[in-house]
Amino acid sequence: MAEEEPKQLNFVNEIVLKKRKNNEDWANRRKEQLEQRVKKSKSDNFVIKKPEQFIREYRDKEADLIKMKHRVKRPVKASMFPQSKLLFVIRIQGKNDMCPQTRKHLYSLRLRRVFTGVFVKANERVLEILQKVEPYVTYGYPNLKSVNELIYKKGLAKVNKQVFPLTDNNIIEQAMGEHKIICIEDIVNEIANVGPHFKEVCGFLCPFNLNKPDNKVLQGKKKPFKNGGDSGNREDQINELISKMN
Repeated sequence: MAEEEPKQLNFVNEIVLKKRKNNEDWANRRKEQLEQRVKKSKSDNFVIKKPEQFIREYRDKEADLIKMKHRVKRPVKASMFPQSKLLFVIRIQGKNDMCPQTRKHLYSLRLRRVFTGVFVKANERVLEILQKVEPYVTYGYPNLKSVNELIYKKGLAKVNKQVFPLTDNNIIEQAMGEHKIICIEDIVNEIANVGPHFKEVCGFLCPFNLNKPDNKVLQGKKKPFKNGGDSGNREDQINELISKMN
């Protein structure tokens, strides 16, 4: 039986081999960097609190609860009722110093995060909630320009648990067509005029995610706006704040 001739190995250029080696080294370095970045992000989020911090937070929550009870006892005077049926409420405070009841009231307004805003219809129930969460929100009477700019720039809609930007009138018509609201202009008019389907439109819209303002605009003071703070009723001056956060 004749011996088989040895097969000749495929020739690979040295430059190609070096390039492969460099690519493998780069891929390994990149993988290590990503792993280190993930570890660092996890370690940054994990903070061990000292006992003093727990005590301070507990006392802050207790103080917040007591202050809220005092605010609730204040009678709602006729002069406190807003001049406009439409209010725009912005959450400007609140994290570890809130009692659970305050957080619950903020969630009822759909204000789960700082620097989010919602349109609400001014009535006795809403005014009572605003009175309870006054140090953590600011509100006022938005004009047509502010309503228009907010909806066009920051407007998002929630349909079947999915969030969509308000760029397609077909989505609006499918979700709100039964209320004769078929385009973004109809939404603006319904909100601005507090129409008969105001509640449905507000439920269709997601809370507005606003930009963080400069420290000169919001200084973090829980005092009422009329006393030089940031919270409470700003009346028509809410439009200036909206323009800086939109």
